[in-house]
Amino acid sequence: MLSFQMYFTFCSFVILSSFAQELKHNPVGTKPVRLFTDEDLAKYHGQEDGQPIYMAVKGVVFDVSSGKDFYGKDAPYNALVGKDSTRAVAKMSLEPDDLTSDTSGLTEEQMKALEDTFINVYKAKYPIVGYTSRRILNEDGTPNKNFKPEDQPNFTIKDEF
Repeated sequence: MLSFQMYFTFCSFVILSSFAQELKHNPVGTKPVRLFTDEDLAKYHGQEDGQPIYMAVKGVVFDVSSGKDFYGKDAPYNALVGKDSTRAVAKMSLEPDDLTSDTSGLTEEQMKALEDTFINVYKAKYPIVGYTSRRILNEDGTPNKNFKPEDQPNFTIKDEF
């Protein structure tokens, strides 16, 4: 007769084994997405050689390293990186006051420009590496039940979460 502990261990092994078989292996070169605080994101400011360059738009963090001529050190759009620059993208602005995730007070035209740029530039061109904590968590730290990961070519929820 099997003891309860041996039976429990065996059942746990079977369940975990079947769960592990359902998980897909990430393709070579892909990294799982992650949650970025403002402090985390600020580390990827494009000022250091060899360091990835990240920026967020609408709470989605993109790796814009392939565009280092635009976003890297001394590049024209370097002010946008290392932070959520949603407002600046919507307004096509590099003003310090616009380098924020705040979209309050934007016009309908600016919101349309934001959505267009978000889809046709950032999602189409740069890989998603994570989300800002503001996008996934509520201000009190509880999970945002309305959060839905973005669709992107070669990116599936099952692979990443």
